[in-house]
Amino acid sequence: MLIAQLSDTHIKPSGRLAYKRVDTSLMLGAAIDHLRQLPQTPDLIVITGDLVDEGSIEEYKILRQFLTDLPAPYLLIPGNHDDRDNMRVVFEDHPWITETGFWQYSATSHNWPVRIIGLDSVNPGHSSGLLCQSRLNWFEDALTQEPDMPTLVMIHHPPFKTGIGHMDDIGLDGQKEFANILSRHPQIQLVICGHLHRNIRATVGGRAVMTSSSTAHTVQLDIAEDAASMFRMEPPGYLLHWWNGDGLVTHHVSAVPSLGPFPFFDDSGQLLL
Repeated sequence: MLIAQLSDTHIKPSGRLAYKRVDTSLMLGAAIDHLRQLPQTPDLIVITGDLVDEGSIEEYKILRQFLTDLPAPYLLIPGNHDDRDNMRVVFEDHPWITETGFWQYSATSHNWPVRIIGLDSVNPGHSSGLLCQSRLNWFEDALTQEPDMPTLVMIHHPPFKTGIGHMDDIGLDGQKEFANILSRHPQIQLVICGHLHRNIRATVGGRAVMTSSSTAHTVQLDIAEDAASMFRMEPPGYLLHWWNGDGLVTHHVSAVPSLGPFPFFDDSGQLLL
C-alpha cells in the first residue's frame, strides 16, 4: 500500500498570497501534478491539517476543486488554521466523519493492510494544539478495539519538541499522555504530522513520529528557544509512506522538475563511469 502525505496547504481566497508572498494554490497545484506523474499511483492520499489559511468556506471550496485532480481517495484532518464547522459544510461526504464533535475517525478498508486513525488536535482560538481527555480516551479505545491491526496515526500538531522555539511555543498540549498511549500499543507503525512545514523525525513513546514538509512555504531551520518566526521559499514537497508487508518505509519527495532519470549502467550492464 502506498500512501501520499500532503500537509499545510494553506489555501487562500482566489488571488491572495499567504504572508503577501506565497502563492499556495500554485504550489499545491505543482505538488499534485508531480504526484500524478509518479511511477506508482498512491492507494490513498492524506492531508495533515492547515488545509486552508483562514478557515473560510471560500477557501475550502477552492481546496476541494484542487482535490478533484488527485489520483486516489483522500482523508483530511484539521490544523490550527482550519474551522471544523466550515470543513463539514464543504466536505460533508468525507468518509467516517460523524455529524458533531471532533474531526477524527478510524478508517479501514477490506483492501488496506493498514488502518488509518485521524486525530483532531485543534484548540479553537489558539495556534497551539490540544489533546483533551475526551480525545485521548477515544484514541485509546480505538486502538484497543483492533490491537493486531497495523496502524498509521495522523495528527496535525507533532507530539514532541523540535528545538525551533517559535514553533514549540505553539506545540501540542497533552504530549505526555499521548506518549503513554503510544507506548501501550505496539500496532502503531508510524505517527505522521504537519504544522512544522519541515520533514522531521522523532521517537515518542517508543513509536516513530514524522512531520511532513509543506506544499507551501518552509519554516526556517533555527534550533534555538528564541528562534525568530521566519519562513523560506523552498520547493513544495510531500511524503510517500510505503507499506512493504512488515512496516512503513517513508520517502521525501520534492515536487520540482529535475533532470533525469539517468541509468547507472549501459546497455551491456557496465557501470557508467
